[in-house]
Amino acid sequence: MSKSNLQLPTANLQTVIVIGGGPAGLTAAYELAKVGVKPIVLEMGAQVGGIARTEVFNGYRMDIGGHRFFTKVDEVEAFWQEVLGADFLTRPRLSRIYYNRKYIMYPLRFGDVLSKLGLWQSFLVLLSYLRSKLLPYRHENTFEEWVSNRFGKRLYQAFFKTYTEKVWGIPCDQLSAQWAAQRIQNLSFPRAVIGAIFGARGTKNVKSLIEEFHYPRLGPGMLWERTQQLIEQRGGEVRLNTIVVKVLHRDGRAIGVVARSGAQETRIEADAIISSMPISELVAKLDPPAPAAVREGAGQLTYRDYFTVGLIVNQAHLFPDNWIYIHAPEVKVGRVQNFNNWSPEMVPDPNKTFLGLEYFCNEGDELWRMSDAELIRLGTQELETMGLARAADVEGGTVVRQLKTYPVYTGEYKEYLERIRGFLDSIPNLQTVGRNGLHMYNNQDHSMLTAMLAVKNLLGQGQHDVWSVNVERAYHEEVRLPSGAVD
Repeated sequence: MSKSNLQLPTANLQTVIVIGGGPAGLTAAYELAKVGVKPIVLEMGAQVGGIARTEVFNGYRMDIGGHRFFTKVDEVEAFWQEVLGADFLTRPRLSRIYYNRKYIMYPLRFGDVLSKLGLWQSFLVLLSYLRSKLLPYRHENTFEEWVSNRFGKRLYQAFFKTYTEKVWGIPCDQLSAQWAAQRIQNLSFPRAVIGAIFGARGTKNVKSLIEEFHYPRLGPGMLWERTQQLIEQRGGEVRLNTIVVKVLHRDGRAIGVVARSGAQETRIEADAIISSMPISELVAKLDPPAPAAVREGAGQLTYRDYFTVGLIVNQAHLFPDNWIYIHAPEVKVGRVQNFNNWSPEMVPDPNKTFLGLEYFCNEGDELWRMSDAELIRLGTQELETMGLARAADVEGGTVVRQLKTYPVYTGEYKEYLERIRGFLDSIPNLQTVGRNGLHMYNNQDHSMLTAMLAVKNLLGQGQHDVWSVNVERAYHEEVRLPSGAVD
């Protein structure tokens, strides 16, 4: 494995530029500010939080993507408690899978699965699993092969295929097995059955099967807005609506950036840079340019975008779930969030419900090009199709689009990433962190951990490989929902 970003870059730091004001960037800035190093955070958006921000529509608060706060990383848990304290709520977790016009509890419950699938279908699932043990795919190159070998083809088709293809927009036989290996590492058919029979206690080490989690009182953006305030109180800067145009480096060291705010471009110098921008964009903005092979590899990295349709429904209690995964090809929506059930304070009127319908797409495709009004109509119709709410009860809505939400694991992405990592070894005071900064489908807590380790690297407090977070078992979120992801 490449030892990218392991060389100790500098001592006596005074100023560090942090590119991106999401969880990774703000965590890095806060850790720097606490030890007297001035961070300058450059965020292209109008508010902090990145995909963990909270959007507000007519007083209704929307969590972009659904952020369940649960971690095995002590440093991250301490960060959350330090910043939010009493504003950190404990919430019950309830989710279901919409499949074949039925709602199936997740985590699986034995009686519920039998009643929804039926004895015969459940028996066929078992036979399919046994067949996968006797006649597995010899090579696990794709998501379909990896999952089918562990769960059987029938369970793969019922609980993995449709949703996964909605999320990624490509057939599962083209999605890398590496994604499954990272996100579903410790869940297997036997463990799923144990969980179905005995509940979460029977699978207590599986993170996706937790029965409660923490959550900020006003949504995840509350955590990052508070973090921004603390950074500024300690002498750091957070500049919003600021786009990084160039990342400057000379003689093997990062020396600063050229940033644009409005029509004005400014050169900002610093002792080091921590970047959470998409790594493909970082490479494209290096000055002088990276070698051609590195730029070519960066240009091959791809991302998946998505948007949320927020709908105000004139009903107080529609359903008890925090979220529902939609495994149904007859509708385009992939996941439905019920913000009332994340925190009651997300919704100003207790007689109404605020829902977030999440659609996965690529920038410029048919869904992305639809107008907000068309998308609100689509979401309203699909709510009624699934029996979640009557279209007549929807009284308002909004659309929030999010670019580059998920780094995609397809083709030769690992080879391209290795080229980039190898080149970044030559600029040790340029640290890359976070989901897009590493092109790694990390959760919020793992993204934060990469930032903490990057700061330690810059401060000379050990040699930490940020690329190993969520790969080494010590940091790995042991299981991810087989149907997809929250956070």
